[in-house]
Amino acid sequence: MFQKFRAFTRLLALTLSGAILPLAVMAQNAYPQKPIRVVVTFPPGGSADAIIRILSPRLNEKLGQQLVVDNRPGAGGNIGLAAVAKAAPDGYMLGVGAAGGLTANVSLYPQMPFDPAKELAPITMLAAIPFVIVGHPSVQASTVAQLIASAKSQPGKYAIGHGGNGTAMHLSTALFSQMADIKLTEVPYRGSGPAAMDALSGQVPLALTDLPAALQHIKAGKLKAFAVTSPNRLASLPDVPTLAESGLAGYDSTGWFGLVAPAGTPQPILSRLHAEFTAALNDEGIRTQMRNIGMEPVPSSTEAFDTYMKSETRKWGDVIRKANIKLQ
Repeated sequence: MFQKFRAFTRLLALTLSGAILPLAVMAQNAYPQKPIRVVVTFPPGGSADAIIRILSPRLNEKLGQQLVVDNRPGAGGNIGLAAVAKAAPDGYMLGVGAAGGLTANVSLYPQMPFDPAKELAPITMLAAIPFVIVGHPSVQASTVAQLIASAKSQPGKYAIGHGGNGTAMHLSTALFSQMADIKLTEVPYRGSGPAAMDALSGQVPLALTDLPAALQHIKAGKLKAFAVTSPNRLASLPDVPTLAESGLAGYDSTGWFGLVAPAGTPQPILSRLHAEFTAALNDEGIRTQMRNIGMEPVPSSTEAFDTYMKSETRKWGDVIRKANIKLQ
């Protein structure tokens, strides 16, 4: 009797496991069945926020559910990305992160609330966003060379705003100071928008911001553009030189944003998200909208995004150690 019972339980277990597996696959294929929360690690009105709001109409239609933007700025992206890393790996909480939170912060902070390499699953790159050094019109220097000469003659004379401690704008500012061999007083903000606005009002004489935050003010003549941080000039600002052209040979720092999910999210869900987001990023109408505000769409394979994050982790780790930057 006992042997018959054991045989029955084995048969039942096999039957149930065979039934459960298709049910799990069916559940993943039916994804999504409710709204998807997208944590943006910068304030409303910034570049990362703009990307999702541009993509949302198409994605809402294709996914059959709404993308709900959840802005959680602070700590160079750590606050928002930690929430994503600790979320259930079911595809209903995603994160939009940048170089700071996804790559550099592991070298900046003595204690991280999460491990980007182990607790987040890369999905795709979203956009590349060049940075620009801008100044209030009252700044007497008109070129990078003049600005560097003035800063060398009076160390600490210039305060420069950036998008927040640990962000790529912070690190790009540090790299600029290192390569120019100057001392600037850095003023961190909670995002590129506030930094640009304070340069616009004259609260700080200089700012290193992403292009979308400053482009319209530059074109209106309300901000002076000294140089862009990308390796090549930008079509939207063809008369503004690169830092490499301006005497800092080899300078190259471009901001970027990428989409991630909690590690352990089922592969069918990650594949669906990758397919829909990259298709949206390849849509010509969406590409035009993004370019009009200074962003270049850069959909990528998951593997390429993962490789790029690893290379950025190494690059910014070197800059951080050389500058002896430490954050709490």
